[in-house]
Amino acid sequence: MKVNILSGALGAEVSDFNLNSVTQENFEKLNALLLEHKVVFFRDQNISSKELMFLGSLFGPVEEHAYVRGLDDFPQITRIIKAADEKNQWGEGWHSDVSYDVTPCKTIILRSIKIPPIGGDTVFSNMELAWETLDEDIKKIIVDKNALHTSNGSNFFVDDFSEMESNGKIGEKYSNEHPIVRTHPETGKKILYVNPTYTKKIMGLSKKESDNLLERIFRHQEKLDLSCRFKWTENAVAILDNRCTQHYAIADFYPGRGLGHERVMDRIAIVGDQPY
Repeated sequence: MKVNILSGALGAEVSDFNLNSVTQENFEKLNALLLEHKVVFFRDQNISSKELMFLGSLFGPVEEHAYVRGLDDFPQITRIIKAADEKNQWGEGWHSDVSYDVTPCKTIILRSIKIPPIGGDTVFSNMELAWETLDEDIKKIIVDKNALHTSNGSNFFVDDFSEMESNGKIGEKYSNEHPIVRTHPETGKKILYVNPTYTKKIMGLSKKESDNLLERIFRHQEKLDLSCRFKWTENAVAILDNRCTQHYAIADFYPGRGLGHERVMDRIAIVGDQPY
């Protein structure tokens, strides 16, 4: 197994490691790599849906998506299709997946099936480092506060993505409060746990105070020196720690730019715990 670190902030690409034949010993090594690098990547993985599900189960129970129907044979696998004639892409905007849930997923595994020849990269950001480098005046205000995370799935998940099917819950609104500074349950490290897609308000502050402070935090989280960028190839797999990272799927291959390519990914998520 060879490990190539992608940036000083997070991310590592692993070679000479087959994800379809993971043993318990190899999983412990894999999980240690994930905890260290936050997101790990593997190319040229000939992994079936059944094997993908088994890999996910090593991290914990695999969950079904709150809004989107999964594959018929594997309902926990969400097939994310950005059609050639669509401008938008599922996953645009900085976010931590389903942070509006009571127990947001702990781990996300993405498998590439069809990748555009140009563009379609994903950027990941380290929210432990974001907390460490945050201005001290902001830290003092938010350290013991909660924030409200909200999603209304009908807009974000379906309207712009005609190839994706809902599971009947479209239009339902999920809202939960979480600590702005959460603790990683495996490492004990502190994490800046808000994101511009789902976090709507800091509890205990006026709307104006909350909006202004969140804007400062979001601008800090977007700094490039907190991030790494991955260029997808077909049959690549990314495993990310959803508790301490954010990610952004770049939609730079849409028709308006003279490209218009299809992009197909499979996604599974592992049940997490309630942030504290």
